[in-house]
Amino acid sequence: LDDMDIRILTALIGNYKGGPVGVGTLAVAVGEEKGTIEEVYEPFLIQEGFLQRTPKGRVATAKAFSYLGIQPVADNRDLFT
Repeated sequence: LDDMDIRILTALIGNYKGGPVGVGTLAVAVGEEKGTIEEVYEPFLIQEGFLQRTPKGRVATAKAFSYLGIQPVADNRDLFT
């Protein structure tokens, strides 16, 4: 992974607990153009298994957490439903 790949994953995990997060928000967080993330970085991160694209936004995979040495956060989205 290059510097920007790591910045994207670090922002996604560090700022947004792994997502989901919109590509526009992610672009602002790393200081890169939205189109560049979608066209250059995102396809590689998806192909390598670090990122998933969902209807709600981008989500870091377990492989991304592991690569950065971070323990995945428990999913509490259904806690109060």
